[in-house]
Amino acid sequence: MKQPASTWIILFAALMIQALVAMALITLPVVAPVVAKDVGLPTTYVGVYVAAVYVAAMFATVLGGSFVRKWGALRLSQIGLFVTAFGMVLCAIPHPLFMVIGALFIGLGYGPITPASSHILIRTTPPERMSLVFSIKQTGVPIGGMFAGLLVPSFEVFFGWQAAFVMVAFLCVVCALAVNGLRLQLDDDRDASVRPSLIKSLVEPIKLVWASTSLRILAAISFMFAITQLSLTTYLVAFLFEDLGWGLVAAGLALTVTQAAGVGGRVLWGWIADNWLGSAYMLITIAGLLLGAAALFPWLTDQTNIWLLYLLLMIMGATAIGWNGVYLAEVARQAPKGQAGMATGGTLGFTFLGVLCGPPLFGVAAAQFGSYGYAYALLIIPALVIVALLWMSRQRWRKQNG
Repeated sequence: MKQPASTWIILFAALMIQALVAMALITLPVVAPVVAKDVGLPTTYVGVYVAAVYVAAMFATVLGGSFVRKWGALRLSQIGLFVTAFGMVLCAIPHPLFMVIGALFIGLGYGPITPASSHILIRTTPPERMSLVFSIKQTGVPIGGMFAGLLVPSFEVFFGWQAAFVMVAFLCVVCALAVNGLRLQLDDDRDASVRPSLIKSLVEPIKLVWASTSLRILAAISFMFAITQLSLTTYLVAFLFEDLGWGLVAAGLALTVTQAAGVGGRVLWGWIADNWLGSAYMLITIAGLLLGAAALFPWLTDQTNIWLLYLLLMIMGATAIGWNGVYLAEVARQAPKGQAGMATGGTLGFTFLGVLCGPPLFGVAAAQFGSYGYAYALLIIPALVIVALLWMSRQRWRKQNG
């Protein structure tokens, strides 16, 4: 009889799935100046691409809870990887229409991954380690960004950006095939008799969130955090390339450092939340650091000391990217028993709504100011809203978490 895979192998599989879809999503923004030149559009239009991704991801995430029950969490993740790969191939065609369609497919593949992985991890994770374990799994997003920042600009230099997109698609397919051996163990709770209704599957997760004050607050702060996270990762390369005069490879390396700080932040914040501050105060602290860092962006120039710039980018990465694990663990805690996947999908619907709004608005602000730095300073606003919401509701989490 085959020995069941260990918790660490399962966590590693979930981590790599998350990393590959995240890498696919951020591949185009990493080489946006080159792609925009070939397609004949301004770089600021990358916000439209990101919005298209998250329009699809928003619906796919909300639907994810129902399809986890029918197909199993791992099978749904594999389907997500294949759909993402197809979207990447479409985006390799240098025409705006194909890129928008490709972005929609990437979003459809990306969306169900987090609800599916939450469904898997909530079954085996001790409550006292939930923030840390979920934070480790969510490092897949910045790790994917690191892969994109390190590899995609080099792929572009040596093979061209279209070949780079196809290579990322190939990696997604390889990952989908590699995890297939875990399916019998991880999808043992699937129910093929489930017949998801499209309307019901969309409405039920939102109703679940709306019925709980705690989940509503979490959904609202995730909306705000999502604006900051995707604005940072979508436009950072363009900011360094166009405003500060960096080369594309150097800008990609800076994005990698920022994403690496997000990895460290997710693990560190998860550990502190579990062992010291608790989730509410941890998220307040993260938002406060983010607010301070965003305020400094208008002062950055091509004369700014590079080490100070990297320090600022690391703080931005650790906060704007690092919040996610603590947040998802708290969603799992607040969800009714057996409904972590559905609650995650419902709250992430609001997260993706923030992503949908954030990058296009950021692009408009950057175009109006003629500066990405001043647009980054506007991220003070969502950070302030997060602090206010969490400060007013901090007693609720203290009581509910014991």
